[in-house]
Amino acid sequence: MALPEGFIDELIQKTDIADLVSDYVQLKQKGGASYWGLCPFHSEKTPSFHVETDRQIYHCFGCGKGGGAINFVMDIENLSFIDAVSFLAKRAGMEMPEDGTPEETRSRRARMLELNRDAARFYYSELTGPRGKAALDYVKKRGISPAMVKKFGLGAAPDEWTALTEEMKKKGYSEFQLVDAGLAKRGKSGGVYDTFRNRLMFPVIDVRGSVLGFSGRILDDGEPKYLNSPDTAVFSKSRNLFALNLAKKSKMGMLILAEGNIDVVSLHQAGFDCAVASLGTSLTEEQARLMSRYTEKVVIAYDNDGAGRKASERAIGIFEHTGISCRVLRMDGAKDPDEFIKAKGAEAFSVLLERSENHVEYRLLAAKSKYDLDSPDGKMGYLREATAILSSLTNEMERDVYTAKVASETGARPDSIRSEIKKLIGVRKAAMSKKESRAAMRVEINAQPKAKELKYDNPVSASGEEGVVRILMKDPALSNRITLKEEEFTSPFLRKVFALIMERVRNGEGITEAAILPFLSTDEASHLGKILEKPETAAQSEKALQDYINKIRSAKKTALTDDDALIKFSEKQKKTKGYGG
Repeated sequence: MALPEGFIDELIQKTDIADLVSDYVQLKQKGGASYWGLCPFHSEKTPSFHVETDRQIYHCFGCGKGGGAINFVMDIENLSFIDAVSFLAKRAGMEMPEDGTPEETRSRRARMLELNRDAARFYYSELTGPRGKAALDYVKKRGISPAMVKKFGLGAAPDEWTALTEEMKKKGYSEFQLVDAGLAKRGKSGGVYDTFRNRLMFPVIDVRGSVLGFSGRILDDGEPKYLNSPDTAVFSKSRNLFALNLAKKSKMGMLILAEGNIDVVSLHQAGFDCAVASLGTSLTEEQARLMSRYTEKVVIAYDNDGAGRKASERAIGIFEHTGISCRVLRMDGAKDPDEFIKAKGAEAFSVLLERSENHVEYRLLAAKSKYDLDSPDGKMGYLREATAILSSLTNEMERDVYTAKVASETGARPDSIRSEIKKLIGVRKAAMSKKESRAAMRVEINAQPKAKELKYDNPVSASGEEGVVRILMKDPALSNRITLKEEEFTSPFLRKVFALIMERVRNGEGITEAAILPFLSTDEASHLGKILEKPETAAQSEKALQDYINKIRSAKKTALTDDDALIKFSEKQKKTKGYGG
């Protein structure tokens, strides 16, 4: 679908990039047009994600992602260029240009979202029908109110092979689309049958209200207990959270991370409307970064069993890397939040929340439970684990407080514990220093694009080529000073951008990121954003342009000279060793 350039330009003008990025990242303003936050594309504790509103671009100094509004949406939502434009157009209240494409061949992603929405409506209606009796009985048995059924859009998948597929076919969806969306599976005979059968259905809805997929709870003794939609063009278990669409509106100032969907529903029903779940999988870094867009505090409320404790410890490590402050709930006398609330009430759970342990206390207690502190070996084992935990703390005062606690528990001298902690910190720093030194030595690699397919064969020349592109994008009027030819570019990607710029100059068209982006892949657009992020003095643009051109040509001459020298050296070696003439 070809889009008019004027439409793209208008869309970019109507999209404030700081406002857009703020839907995903907590930004802090530092200067009039400069904003900083934690990168949504990789885990980090110190903000390296930069947004410039005057240039309407973003760039992460940690992972290298960068570009404009369209590129940001392509990256964060995993969309094609056309789908990203459509996403932004809807956000800006603009109508996408008509292109005469029939409904059947509409964007795969858009059609899949429509199918998921219609499937959710079907499941919801089935819950109160004759085929939904088993699911409704289960809802009542678990004490879920009608209000919660409506709030979460709960539904029933009938205990039939083709109930959903037949209904969706009537609405015009094809078998291919049903299988593509993970709502149906293809049998050996070639026909299709429903993926979800005899299950209580939980639609997974994103923060914009789109139904991405489903999670179904079995109603009999079958397996698996929970079945989630497979990964599709719109859904990924590792990148989404159940009920975040509701929890993001909470005023509680935190998120509660539960293990199961029923726990989440029960928590919301009890008034804790900040609960989410990780869709039956262990917490991922993507999910933690997603949570960091909406809160700086998380309380982990996983099941009170061995698997739950193990998952809690793993989640703590992930939250630490994401910069989120986390605490852990210890539910004595109950295996999960749903059971605790039913047994002791919402008020008791509220007290439990207030008394939740910070991650250091939780980890120390978990370590302590493994050892018999009445024996010397037990004390030594606990001390080894405890000092390792404390050495990872960056706050010295916090380390001192817990050092005193561990000393009191074991009878060890605080100074001895501090000494061991200091040694471990030294080992950690030495390892980090070594790692940083290795990274610093790889200057050429650091200068390379993140994407392997964009690798520079001649980094020196490429740095000059980047400069030419950057100056022309910022000051198109200097294009009449260009004496450079396309074939002088050593990087195919930079040659491509340069050709696009010069073609628009010849056609008398404007040079903007919006005009260039449609012709670039996601990786190319991201790297172009990184190039444009680098500072360039406007007052010296003409001189800088010539310097960059000289650099390109000088790098080429150097490369040729090196090649000639290598050839001569090889010939000389042959003659010396008797291989010549």
